[in-house]
Parts: sequence; C-alpha cells; structure tokens
Amino acid sequence: MSNRISRNISIILRSERLIAHRHLAVLRRQTGLMVMALVVAGIGLVMLNVAGFFALEEIMTPAAAALIVGIVNFALAGLFVSLASSKSGVEEDIAAVSEVRDMAIEDLEAEMRQAADEAKAAVDAVKTMAANPLGGIAPSVAAGIAKAVVKSMKSKE
Repeated sequence: MSNRISRNISIILRSERLIAHRHLAVLRRQTGLMVMALVVAGIGLVMLNVAGFFALEEIMTPAAAALIVGIVNFALAGLFVSLASSKSGVEEDIAAVSEVRDMAIEDLEAEMRQAADEAKAAVDAVKTMAANPLGGIAPSVAAGIAKAVVKSMKSKE
C-alpha cells in the first residue's frame, strides 16, 4: 500500500512539474513574440511613420496625415499583442498529463480511505478486546486446556 501511495504522490508531482514546464514554455514563447513585436514595431513604425506622413502630407493637411499614421500604428500594435497573447494548444498539451495526475489523486484518495477504514477496524478491535479481554482468546485457551486434559488422562491410563 505504501508503494502505491508513494507512486501516486510521485506521479502527481511529476504531472504538476510537466504542467508548469508547459505553461512556462508558453510564457517564454509569448514573451519572445512580445519582444519581437516591440522591436519590429519600433523600427518599422519609425520608417512607416516618416514615409506615410510625407506621402499623406502631399494629399492632405499635415495634422490629418499625422492622425492617419497614428491610427495605423495603434492597429499594428494591437495585432502584435493579440498574436503574443494567444494560448495556442496549451490546454491540449497538458490534457493527458492532467488526466494522469487526476487518476493518481483519485487512487491516492482511495488508498487513504482504505487506510482509514483499516485503522478504524483496528481501533474497534482494541476496544472490543479492552471490553472483554478473555472473549478473543477464550476459545484458543479452552482448546489448549482440553488438549492438556486429554493428554493427562491418556498418560494416567
């Protein structure tokens, strides 16, 4: 029983570690994409802003050209943030590990219930023996006495 308990605890800990590693990998990926988005957005934004502003300035007023360039900048930033924050496949990746962990927890709970039942039965047996100390050993003692009497009678004959 203790082997099953330690095995289940080991499975639970390993499962939790695998889940944490997967979440950490997703977080690293998201952070990398976010940094990449910021660098690209920073460089590209400066170039696009200058080029867009000069192109739009010929068609409209400088204020309207700056407004359009700013709106496009915000749209690009929103796109990069949404790409970086998507959790593509993390639930599918950890589903099997979570299932194994949950099975180990259920098995561990069953083992604990069984151990508690066995402990309760032992306590009940001790209480019964304390209430009637000869009740549990009387049949075996009586059999021993009977054998001794029969043996003694045979030896007298």
